Amino acid sequence: MKAAVILFPGSNREGDVASALKHVTGVTPSIVWHADTELPAGTDLVVLPGGFSYGDYLRCGAIAARAAIMDAVRAHAARGGLVLGICNGFQILCESGLLPGVLVRNARLRFVCREALLKVERSDTPFTRRYAKGAIVRYPVAHGEGNYTADTEMLKRLEGEGRVVFRYVMADGKRDDTQVLNGAANSIAGIVSEKLNVLGLMPHPENHVDPLLGPTDGRALFESIAGVLERA
Repeated sequence: MKAAVILFPGSNREGDVASALKHVTGVTPSIVWHADTELPAGTDLVVLPGGFSYGDYLRCGAIAARAAIMDAVRAHAARGGLVLGICNGFQILCESGLLPGVLVRNARLRFVCREALLKVERSDTPFTRRYAKGAIVRYPVAHGEGNYTADTEMLKRLEGEGRVVFRYVMADGKRDDTQVLNGAANSIAGIVSEKLNVLGLMPHPENHVDPLLGPTDGRALFESIAGVLERA
């Protein structure tokens, strides 16, 4: 398995993702600068980390989506390569056309920094095979623009095609769209592409992998990726 983490001006979670990959899979990823035009040869997984790329000017992720390296990321995804976008990375994936919809200001116009409960809606994607379908997990969130939205037809399509992978739930494990922490449509926390090889999610699985630091609910995501690539 060979991984690359894309570094944009303003990224601040590239170290967290690199550490999680090393801790869980033993892989030390390459850090690729946004102005580069190619990914390292043999790259299997591309990660777009969290942060505030380009200071979140314009819309979050809008400038990063037009960075030179994103042509290579789009080509990698088109070949079936795995792409994971976390928080700002999710925003960049939407702005770059790799995922539908957009992330806008949280419904209450407040930055949210806390742990969130998520339901794993499907366990047959390259990112979730080590989870049980319907499992409730805890990931941290830290964002001001995590309110996922799309037009009515696209939301129907995402739901109908089973492309919602993670959904925010309440303490009782049930969904309540009126109380979702950031106002996201249908309580959506993460979605996948049509080919299931591109995942974007707002919560941070990379911060819940080490038992010395707390919960480890994020480990299974990275274990799932490694398991898929080892079998490929």
